[in-house]
Amino acid sequence: MGKELSEMSLEELWELFPIILVAPNDKWHVFYDEMESFLKTILSECPIERISHIGSTAITGIWAKNIVDVLIEASEGSDIWGTAKVIEKNGFLRMSAEMGRVSFNRGYTKDGFADKVFHVHLRYVGDNDELYFRDYLNEHTQIAKEYEAMKLELWNLFEHDRDAYTDAKTGFVRKWTSEAKKLYAGKYKKARSGAFG
Repeated sequence: MGKELSEMSLEELWELFPIILVAPNDKWHVFYDEMESFLKTILSECPIERISHIGSTAITGIWAKNIVDVLIEASEGSDIWGTAKVIEKNGFLRMSAEMGRVSFNRGYTKDGFADKVFHVHLRYVGDNDELYFRDYLNEHTQIAKEYEAMKLELWNLFEHDRDAYTDAKTGFVRKWTSEAKKLYAGKYKKARSGAFG
């Protein structure tokens, strides 16, 4: 019987859960839709403004980690920690927490990745740069292909070091997010209309 995830060091976790990029898969959108529906059900009593598919699995036609990223935007000034507890009670493991931001995962087991793996990011409404980046890359396929090429190169360098992999992408992501926010100014400031816009 192996160690529980909570007993593993960061190095052991990175070894068990390496960065693996896979070809684009239509199932990512299906998995997202299933998760969005589940989250809407469990969070029906929580002050949620919007749930969105983010990350590389939300960008058309590029290789990505086989992990679906979900952004949940809570109403401004609401009890984000109360919402976080509801998420945790429904089968998610808290990965990190800081002021106004809580991250969870689902699909990590002591034997490695499950068939469906999710990262769920809970934040206040408007803390959503990923939406701009996603939209920009979906509309600018050449930039999306540059992002894919960089990720494939970084995969070889940092297969067992997620922090270094993420850090190496930061400049690219910031640059194009900044361009996107100019192009789509204010598009995602507030949810479109009521809960779950």
